[in-house]
Amino acid sequence: MLSVNLEFGKAAEDAAVKFLKTQGYKILERNYRNKFGEIDIIARQNGVICFLEVKARHSLDFGTPQEAVSTGKQRQISKIAVFYLKMNNLLEHAARFDVLALLYVNNQPQISLITDAFELQPGF
Repeated sequence: MLSVNLEFGKAAEDAAVKFLKTQGYKILERNYRNKFGEIDIIARQNGVICFLEVKARHSLDFGTPQEAVSTGKQRQISKIAVFYLKMNNLLEHAARFDVLALLYVNNQPQISLITDAFELQPGF
């Protein structure tokens, strides 16, 4: 079962990257890891560094994909982002947090891009 989930996640991220490129995003990193965790995609759009969380679902049985980006997950992404910006001397650059939600219907993703989905979370 785990292998199927990993394959679904990889396919969703591939679809996300393809979509983002059509929206003018330049992909900088995929599956970026640091001591705080992992973020799915780091990209640049119109000079803004974008930290993207990709969420995909086969159905709405457990809510929409974007609802899975909890406050705790936002806090973790915030930590990863600040560390990334600091390590790459990008603290002076504009940055934002986006969520890319994919809901698969008949094996085709319906994609929703939420820009500025949340603000930098305090408490880290």
